Amino acid sequence: MADINAVGRRKKAVARVRLVPGKGDILINNRELDDYFGLETLKMTVRQPLVLVNATGFDVLVNVVGGGLTGQAGAIRHGVSRALCKANPELRPELKKAGFLTRDPRMKERKKYGLKGARRAPQFSKR
Repeated sequence: MADINAVGRRKKAVARVRLVPGKGDILINNRELDDYFGLETLKMTVRQPLVLVNATGFDVLVNVVGGGLTGQAGAIRHGVSRALCKANPELRPELKKAGFLTRDPRMKERKKYGLKGARRAPQFSKR
């Protein structure tokens, strides 16, 4: 079986994912998963599609850029799910039902003029 490539995105983060035959290691930017993500929830997010379809025998090699750690974890999950779909199209309904194949469209809202942030108004003073 050859390498399977896929791209996952979330917010500003873009993850390029490669599935290669192996013993189940997850490398993110040439670092171990536990080394890259400190929070257990982020590690769990990355592993979710693999656990759902019980995928073993794959090493997951990821190159991720942009965004914060949460966005990167979501991008990796999206990429891994898409790669698993390419590897075995029969997994698609299961991954789709879990919502892992859907690109999360939520983005940072732009700052508007006259406001201090996207919605934060200047402090009101009566006098």
